[in-house]
Amino acid sequence: MHHVVALVHPPQSTFELGCAADVFGIERPGIPRRYTFSVCTEHPGRVPTLAGYDMSVAAGLEEVDRADTVVVPGWLPTEEPPSAAVVSALRRAHDRGARVASICTGAFPLARAGLLDGRRATTHWARAAELAAGFPAVQVDPDVLYVDHGDVATSAGSGAGIDLCLHLVRTDQGADYAARVARSMVMPPHREGGQLQFTAPPHAAQIDGSLAPLLEWVTGRLAEPLSVEDLAAHIGVSGRTLARRFTEQLGSTPGQWLLSRRITAARELLESSDLPLEAIAHRVGLSSATNLHRRFVRALGTTPGAYRRAFRAP
Repeated sequence: MHHVVALVHPPQSTFELGCAADVFGIERPGIPRRYTFSVCTEHPGRVPTLAGYDMSVAAGLEEVDRADTVVVPGWLPTEEPPSAAVVSALRRAHDRGARVASICTGAFPLARAGLLDGRRATTHWARAAELAAGFPAVQVDPDVLYVDHGDVATSAGSGAGIDLCLHLVRTDQGADYAARVARSMVMPPHREGGQLQFTAPPHAAQIDGSLAPLLEWVTGRLAEPLSVEDLAAHIGVSGRTLARRFTEQLGSTPGQWLLSRRITAARELLESSDLPLEAIAHRVGLSSATNLHRRFVRALGTTPGAYRRAFRAP
């Protein structure tokens, strides 16, 4: 069991806390439980929330010392520095090898603890300039959904917290397990951390047509040598229009999305089958084991063989 601890702070955002609680803390029928989840705060007792009610938190900072992963699900007001005790608890957890992650404004106490110095990090787009100004040693990326360094991870606001938590589950337990959790939450199985936050200005043009039917069509034909021109032709638009729709709706180019789907399909086959790499490469449209290996290493930082050894189901 991997123990996840959420460190809350008044006034606590219930949504950001709920992101972590729903991914790590819910027992789901038919899905083996691989996480335990608890909540702690610096001063146990009643903790006010932004939703207008208080919640009771019994555990103090000693719970952080027992965590495998510490999640800071938001921190408001951002200009309020964490106490020396909170900073010490975060540093102590990181120093002993626990993973430390933040959702939305939870990046601020991580920055004050020095855990983001010299690293890329993100937060809600509306707070990114504040984070960058207050912590010049942090390389703030205001556009992405999340940034994961393995030992420290940060995410953008609200729903991006779910994306980060599901990404951490995928890292720990593999793509198939994470997809089952996501499916039970009625969530997309995976959104790449490099996707853009949805920060279009109010005057931006309305999205003129859903991509959902196209995405479903492509997903059923990954083995075929599909090009961006094929995708555009299927829905009767120009390549430029297709690229614009992908940027608006998915925050990526059609080519990036297609490669991401092929890598995800390869991961699922590596976990669930004994197919040789050449066969997997052809099934997901990556043409050869050599190309699969190259794309896999670039996307995930590990080889297909190493991934299979780590996540192959019994």
